[in-house]
Amino acid sequence: MDEKPTGPSGHGLLAGVRVIELASVIMAPYAAQQLGDLGADVIKVEPPTGDMTRHYPPRRHPGMGGPALNLNRNKRSAAIDLKAPHGRDALLALLRTADVFITNVRPQALEKLRLGYDDVAACNPDLIYANAQGFRSDSRLGTHAAYDDIIQAASGLVWLNHQVSGQPHYVPTVLADKICGMQIAQSVLAALHYREHGGTGQHIEVPMADTMLAFNLVEHLGAATLETEGAFGSARSLSPQRRALRTADGWMCILPHSDRNWRDFTAFVGRPELAADPRFSTGPDRARNADAFYPLLAELTLRHTSAEWQEFCDRAGIAAAPVLDLASAATTAYAQEGGLLYEAEHPTEGRYRVIGSPVRYSADPKPRLRPCPAIGQHTDEVLGEVGFDPALLRPAN
Repeated sequence: MDEKPTGPSGHGLLAGVRVIELASVIMAPYAAQQLGDLGADVIKVEPPTGDMTRHYPPRRHPGMGGPALNLNRNKRSAAIDLKAPHGRDALLALLRTADVFITNVRPQALEKLRLGYDDVAACNPDLIYANAQGFRSDSRLGTHAAYDDIIQAASGLVWLNHQVSGQPHYVPTVLADKICGMQIAQSVLAALHYREHGGTGQHIEVPMADTMLAFNLVEHLGAATLETEGAFGSARSLSPQRRALRTADGWMCILPHSDRNWRDFTAFVGRPELAADPRFSTGPDRARNADAFYPLLAELTLRHTSAEWQEFCDRAGIAAAPVLDLASAATTAYAQEGGLLYEAEHPTEGRYRVIGSPVRYSADPKPRLRPCPAIGQHTDEVLGEVGFDPALLRPAN
């Protein structure tokens, strides 16, 4: 690997690590954003029209959509048309100085551009090349397109929803994109650690379908864990009765999880005999009989107000929380004290809300925020750092 040029003044746990992101939508940009939040110098390579997420609403100016303001923070932007003359050369010049390359461009398209792993490793064998796509590249589905909804279906998540609600709903968040983004970031950190301790650069492949199937099977492998013909699925998680509980004046989640929790709960509602009911006396019993247990809870929680339940549960050490909408969840005293969602001033977009990092590090307590750049804002800067003439990318007059 060529000597890395001096980028922005670095601080943070990953200061000195250079990441090149060639990605769109949410999954891979989210992975690179996490590395940028930790102090890596992340250079986002995007077409002159920008990553498609830049055009998602809401927005005040073209190319600066709301989701992009957070996904592209702590990054620099280089606008490069890889199909134009010298476009590939410009990207390779950046990759020669990089530690990490993150992309969700399909492998077939990368091969066509001569940007597959072997091509890139030839000019930087120390590079950690992380690519993510819908399905394993060496599988029969390796060339198939995939987005979050497709992976929710292919990994069993839509089926799980159907078992509970009777409808094949998608989870109302891009769960696969975000979980796979975290898997990319985790894999990159492991590869950096390996290289730092005498290892080499390497190719990492993160197939979304495999990642989400593994994620779903943690509890839902069920009886199939030990029995060849055993059923998949967790009885508790798949109970149609597992839902928020109505109180005398609202909705709460109340979970008397341990056997002591259950005894205290039944005493509080004046039904101590339920603690000895063989269907519910132990945690495994309550999970196995979830279809009966949850309706019983729903009947009992009507006896008190939400405030009364919260006071009792806090005193008894029973997990409980009110059901909040997103706006309320983001603006509770708890959320505000933690500073997860805060306001900042963007150079061109004005006041906006920043989604902070949920993780705290005692050795690196100072948060950092370099605002989302405009499309191509740093093209000349980053190419100049690696000795590539940015004028080569400009159309001839």
